[in-house]
Amino acid sequence: MGKDATTRAIFPDGPDEGRLQFEGDKLLFRGARRAVWTGEALKGLRAEGEDLVLADGARFALGAKAATSWAQAILNPKSRLDKLGVKPGMRVAVLGVEDADLAQELADKGAAPVNALSDLDLLFYAADSAAELARIGELVPALAERGALWVVSRKGKAATVKDVEVMAAAKSFGLVDNKVVGFSPTLKALRFTLRRN
Repeated sequence: MGKDATTRAIFPDGPDEGRLQFEGDKLLFRGARRAVWTGEALKGLRAEGEDLVLADGARFALGAKAATSWAQAILNPKSRLDKLGVKPGMRVAVLGVEDADLAQELADKGAAPVNALSDLDLLFYAADSAAELARIGELVPALAERGALWVVSRKGKAATVKDVEVMAAAKSFGLVDNKVVGFSPTLKALRFTLRRN
């Protein structure tokens, strides 16, 4: 989903230990204190030796390789479609996913949705009920050999199906879960592929 590490932190007013997370466009620290950086506060961020260093002087001990990786991820975030594995020329179908920007993003990426449900590289399917999860079995034959099904559902307090229910339903049809992505502020997507024997 994002990046997550337990780390030692040094703030201008003293040290702390806690959990550092990068999610979407936010860097969060949870220790004795809680801090959140977004937008302008992340500009000037850099890897310096073993540390990730923010423009305000906050430092997080991550190790040289991890500090560089975090800095690159924060300064050059992947687009939603990059996280979802969409590539130019892919055969993609979207069923029931209500997202005004998705079709245009797919077209801009060179992977405009197709209507025929066959030989799909990616299938985005909205499922927020037991009945919709039960339909997954009908969709499996539409996937190409190395295709993936993204089950998109509401997240947080608005969720009507739990991740474990989505995973159990998909596994019952021979699929294997391998990734979770924050699809939008209100939706999450779980990725499933065909089990390889």
